[in-house]
Amino acid sequence: MSDDALNCAPRRAARGGGRAARVALRAAPLAENLRPVRAGLPGGQYKPLTEAGMAKIHAAALDALEVIGLSQAPASGVEIMTGAGAILGDDGRLRFPRALVEDMLAVAARDITLCGRDPKYDLHLSGTNVHFGTAGAAVHIVDLETNTYRDSTAQDLFDAARITHHLDNVHFFQRAMVARDVLDNLEMDLNTLYACCSGTSKHVGTSFSDPSHVEPCFDMIHRIAGGEGAWRARPFISNSNCFVVPPMKFAEESCVTMEKCIRGGMPVLLLSAGQAGATAPAPIALTIVQAVAECLAGVVYVNAMAPGHPAIFGTWPFVSDLRTGAMSGGSAEQALLTAGCAQMHRFYNLPGGAAAGISDSKLPDMQAGWEQAITNTLAGLSGLNMVYEAVGMHASLLGFCLESLVLGDDILGQVLRTVRGIDVTEDSTSIEAMKAVCLGGPGHYLGSDQTLALMQTEYIYPTVGNRMSPKEWVEAGRPMLLDKAIARKNDILAKAGMQVDPQLDAAIRADYNIYFR
Repeated sequence: MSDDALNCAPRRAARGGGRAARVALRAAPLAENLRPVRAGLPGGQYKPLTEAGMAKIHAAALDALEVIGLSQAPASGVEIMTGAGAILGDDGRLRFPRALVEDMLAVAARDITLCGRDPKYDLHLSGTNVHFGTAGAAVHIVDLETNTYRDSTAQDLFDAARITHHLDNVHFFQRAMVARDVLDNLEMDLNTLYACCSGTSKHVGTSFSDPSHVEPCFDMIHRIAGGEGAWRARPFISNSNCFVVPPMKFAEESCVTMEKCIRGGMPVLLLSAGQAGATAPAPIALTIVQAVAECLAGVVYVNAMAPGHPAIFGTWPFVSDLRTGAMSGGSAEQALLTAGCAQMHRFYNLPGGAAAGISDSKLPDMQAGWEQAITNTLAGLSGLNMVYEAVGMHASLLGFCLESLVLGDDILGQVLRTVRGIDVTEDSTSIEAMKAVCLGGPGHYLGSDQTLALMQTEYIYPTVGNRMSPKEWVEAGRPMLLDKAIARKNDILAKAGMQVDPQLDAAIRADYNIYFR
């Protein structure tokens, strides 16, 4: 057969495949165990660190804790950690003997579950199970209608939560932006909390701007949960806590907040967010060393206070562009840092989280696509339990884009498909289908029973991504990707409801100054 004939064969087969494509499009939703991608797929295929490299990083982190230690712990933290065996030096720094770190690692929580308000959204953080979600504190919204940035609002946060609730591949919603229209800090924390919980019943992450705000926020949380007992049985919110200020200093107010959250039964994300070349060392390996040392100090802190309290090992280092000192969240080095941190989580067998999916681009363009895809792919393949900031983030965390959140769901679907890998079974390697096609059959597989049976369970299809031929694209009016993203965003928001009972919503709005509708 000529080259031309060979090239035409798949096209002829494709022309006969229209019915199969329509079957996939209109088929009923699959059971969770049959979906091609889903929350909690095991990763771990990508390992930029060797076993010897991980051991060396661990040893260096222990040395740093023993020799350098951390400064500026609050008085309550000093009492908690010295009571467990930490040593307070004359220089005010707490140092951590190796035996103490090992003892606290032995009692630290493993295989934890982060609950959703709806149990179907529970996140099981064990092994290399991968979950993608939002995070961050963007101060701007990217407005695609004008290609400008404006201040983010409580309404934007609520809309982002509502969109996330309807995206299959975004598994949790952590506060992604600051409600800059709420000027009172307590009201901002309350509105942030309520916007997240009103928009989605997936697991929510939030932070508190002042330790004194924890109690009033817990009052609201208990009301949403249906009482303190119901909350403690299924805590559906975690505290994103920057308990350290790199390099190697505790953040006093955040530590006090963390203590209050632990007493209130809230899981905590122990977040160390140094920036390589600025607040963390320039070598990628040594940046990981510092992040690991700081988070190990957090493990001691939490477990000295409440052994086995659910805590996420949040080594979350960022990268600097060393030419300017600016953050470079979409870089290859960021992808390596995050993947290396994921390996260290596995080294300790602790539930872990880090950042990926950040774009340095100001708009959802080609640069944003490659930066989000590369960093999220490496994070997923490394088996990172919680991939934060995976969707929506632009301008190195300064801007959040609702359309990019929608586009990111397509990216994450493709990423999760690579995480799932290739199923090699007796059925998937049987040559019976080949025999049926090649020996007297039609010469292609598009209409075969096996193909139709696997169209949805083996393959994933983009929602807004375009796979038309150029001719079909022209006939369809040349649809543009961003226009489709805007349309899907608007469609979701038009249909998305409130995830809080109307009577409870009315009562909360009567008692609190809520800024969104």
